Amino acid sequence: MLYQLFEYLRENNFDFPGIGLMKYISFRSILCSILAIITSMFIGKKIIFFLQKKQIGEEIRELGLEGQLQKKGTPTMGGIIIIISVLVPIILFGDLSNVNIQLLILSTIWLGFIGFVDDYIKVFKHDKQGLAGKYKIIGQVVLGLIVGLTMFFSNQLGFREQIVKKTVTGETEIVAQNNINISNSTRTTIPFVKNNEFDYKWLSPFGGMAGEYFKWFIYILVIIFVITACSNGTNLTDGMDGLATGISAIVGATLGILAYLSGHIGYAEYLNIMYIPNSGEITVYLSALIGALLGFLWYNSYPSQIFMGDTGSLALGGIIGVCAILIRKELLLPILCGIFFVESLSVIIQRTYFKYTKKKYGEGRRVFKMAPLHHHFQKEGIPALITRPKIALPEAKIVTRFWIISILLAVITIITLKIR
Repeated sequence: MLYQLFEYLRENNFDFPGIGLMKYISFRSILCSILAIITSMFIGKKIIFFLQKKQIGEEIRELGLEGQLQKKGTPTMGGIIIIISVLVPIILFGDLSNVNIQLLILSTIWLGFIGFVDDYIKVFKHDKQGLAGKYKIIGQVVLGLIVGLTMFFSNQLGFREQIVKKTVTGETEIVAQNNINISNSTRTTIPFVKNNEFDYKWLSPFGGMAGEYFKWFIYILVIIFVITACSNGTNLTDGMDGLATGISAIVGATLGILAYLSGHIGYAEYLNIMYIPNSGEITVYLSALIGALLGFLWYNSYPSQIFMGDTGSLALGGIIGVCAILIRKELLLPILCGIFFVESLSVIIQRTYFKYTKKKYGEGRRVFKMAPLHHHFQKEGIPALITRPKIALPEAKIVTRFWIISILLAVITIITLKIR
């Protein structure tokens, strides 16, 4: 709202010191981050007190993990803090007319609501299963359809075309055409490839008009998969104090850098990446997200005073997935979100191998001592294919090491822009 107000005043020739600052993405990003931290820390204390008063605490299953029983009764649904702390600054300082911001606000509220219903069933209905998995998937698929169809119909989500031509020496040269924007394109960024672009129409078996529509069918399926995978991957990673919070902040900061580079014509041309004219505003949103996560980490770090619950984890994963799609970097997610990816993969491997061995030998066997992967390092004394480490590691050490790995993956992701 303040952004729109300042723009209105500037367009109507009102002149006072600082009126032009609001047009700068960097300035508004800093404001959003600071306000999000303050909001998160301020309302966090009040929400924790309220949840404790109402005895809204986490139900803990006995899994034999170190320090597990001490967490019983810790307030959950802390994702409410994150969501409020993101939306307040973005409503004040974000460009609400930008379709990227509209999609991100919708994604945050949509998946946050699904997570809230899941937490509500667990806490108030005392049903440990929570919301049935099929309803979560349906909600994620619907959001994916909305994002995909918006990218199909909206003329604000195009990017500048690059024309490839051969030089006199026979080498390939990329020529940027500043005045040409492609709307409704299915192109995206692919790592480690010279021209750095991949078009989903290459997967279409059809040509002509049928191929044009079928490529969008493929692309929307990819969008649905990315949003669902990111949302569920973040949810699985949320099993230790500060783990999902810290990793999400690192991933959000990296996507913010990529969004800023993609939305800046000079940097995009220098790095030879897609110039996406309206994507710079995503940096403002992600700055609010990072601030909200840092403020939440004040209470969520070990030993945690509050858990984010599905209210926060589903929303965080959705935001990450949608941001990556909007800046055409979804194929970089297996690297950037490597922790989320491996956590999800560990659950799939564990269940598949357990069912296979139970059917073959009459007794289920494990690959990991426990899944998701972060619990593997907490457990000892359970027979499994992978036995290291021999002793259980403290929770705080596991979380810190996962953060370090996530930082390394973030650096590698950014480097892929130049390694081709």
